[in-house]
Amino acid sequence: MTEWIGAAEAAERLGIKQASLYAYVSRGVLTRRRDADGRTSLFDAEEVALLARHGRPRRRTVGAELVIESELTEITSRTQRYRGYDATDLALRCSFQDVAMLLWTGALPGSGPVTAGSARAVDDFDTAARSRWSATPAALAAGRAAQAALPAGTLPLERIQVIVPALAVTDPFRLHLDRPAVVAAGMALIAGMTDALPPATAAETASEPGGSLAGAGDWIAARLATRLCHEPAPASLVRVISAALVLVADHELAASTLAARVAASMRADPYAVVSTGLGAMTGALHGGAALGAEIMLGAADSPADAPRVVGDVLRRGEKLPGFGHFVYRDGDPRANLLLRLIAELAPDSERLAIASAVTAEARRRALPNPNIEFALAVLVGVAGMIRGAGEAMFAIGRTAGWLAHAMEEYERNVPIRPRCVYTGPVAVTESAGQP
Repeated sequence: MTEWIGAAEAAERLGIKQASLYAYVSRGVLTRRRDADGRTSLFDAEEVALLARHGRPRRRTVGAELVIESELTEITSRTQRYRGYDATDLALRCSFQDVAMLLWTGALPGSGPVTAGSARAVDDFDTAARSRWSATPAALAAGRAAQAALPAGTLPLERIQVIVPALAVTDPFRLHLDRPAVVAAGMALIAGMTDALPPATAAETASEPGGSLAGAGDWIAARLATRLCHEPAPASLVRVISAALVLVADHELAASTLAARVAASMRADPYAVVSTGLGAMTGALHGGAALGAEIMLGAADSPADAPRVVGDVLRRGEKLPGFGHFVYRDGDPRANLLLRLIAELAPDSERLAIASAVTAEARRRALPNPNIEFALAVLVGVAGMIRGAGEAMFAIGRTAGWLAHAMEEYERNVPIRPRCVYTGPVAVTESAGQP
């Protein structure tokens, strides 16, 4: 005869919470019946025992919508590739604009088509088209006015979050979602996000469209440097900023990218897609970790302070910001390259020595390796950038990836609608609780 046990006992035998027990029921792992009054859930004791012996079932994906195919980025335990190209190699030899075009069109400018059918995209966006990385005067005026109304001391990422919707309202073609239109919007959007930020240096005239920086190898990186650096940036620093933008341009289905793809699947325009991605990346477990790492490194006056700084974070029960990655268990290749470039840029920097001491202290405590957000924070300190510059570089670089994923969703034209596994109370009748 079947033995029926209550939910509390079944959960105890399985070593799980009752909410998880009801999730097993929803997924068909366990059978449930009601008692005579219909209010109490009962479970087959033999079925519970069998499940306990075999171990907890692996979480299953609910619905095919959660499995997303993409031609953009492949991640392995050692590296990442953009459409087959090693991202660390691209960071050393290509401008950010060219890598954005690779993600958007399927071809690396000057290298021929990468995939079948991409040659026409290269023809559509030739060298002359790529030179149009600029926002319209109306868009710049709107973006600058919007962020100028913010209080002094507002972080650059917070300014960017205001700039993007201001740029959107000036674009009457933002709902044109074919690939050429989105590429054109992407070029203008990234340029507007950069140029609408207030200059951090006195070299305002050089940063205007057509100024002396406009002919630099990586125009976006050069212009961004004037917004993030207190002093005019030498070409060597611009090259490192360019590499940083390339390294963060995409990272498969990171949280912000998934959010952006969901928005795009609902036919949100490119500006709304980027705004969605920005909202997700501000979290301390995503791009916002760069600011946390900046603050942590800024708390040290010399390498000797590293044990205190790391200890303070751990004593608060917090994770060390900028350390660890769920994919790169043996070290983030993006961080490794960027930290190497920073060391080549300023080998005698005191801020670099502090960062190295913090990394050594983390290693001594058997903590995870540094990730790309930590490397961005080191670049901010070594280059003497404004507070929050790491987040800004992450946001502007990752915009290229968000838009590339949006283009795939526009062409896929299938809404992403995941299902939820309900773990709440069982159905309640209207008479429940009545005398």
